[in-house]
Amino acid sequence: MNIAVLRFNALLLMLVGVAAADDQPGVRAVLHPAKERKPAADFALTDALGRTVQLKDYRGKVVLLDFWATWCTGCKKEIPWFADFQKSYGAKGLTVVGVSLDEGGWTVLRPFLAEAHVPYQILLGDEAMAKRYGIEEMPDTFLIDRQGKVAAAYVGGLVDRDNVEANIKALLSKH
Repeated sequence: MNIAVLRFNALLLMLVGVAAADDQPGVRAVLHPAKERKPAADFALTDALGRTVQLKDYRGKVVLLDFWATWCTGCKKEIPWFADFQKSYGAKGLTVVGVSLDEGGWTVLRPFLAEAHVPYQILLGDEAMAKRYGIEEMPDTFLIDRQGKVAAAYVGGLVDRDNVEANIKALLSKH
């Protein structure tokens, strides 16, 4: 699905009723049993300095992989949560990685990041990666275990912060 369609879907969701109350629960996910987890799709994306980053670079870490865009209201609401997770659990083996699907690329991202001070790795995604992960609406977030397998998927909306944190703790407790 192309990025223009993602943007249209996000706008449609906003118009249909994204005016959800703050106390409304977000997307929850149950950790898949280790034997049932599928390998996360690998990627080779660039960071703000032009370096290529691959999923395999994070092997041995629990990865919170967040697909987002600067125009996505729910995505921006999650950023401080994910920043807190990185701060609280980074030393224990968590790495938060944001994959922007902004059409304007780094031209749009750099000013946003300079203002927002996002304290975790941001990469510029592409249509091929969005397709490999089945991204149709944003935000979409995946928890990837230390072996590079998808342990939980939060698809099509704002995550339930407490649920994500509980799943992070569970994954970090397993070596």
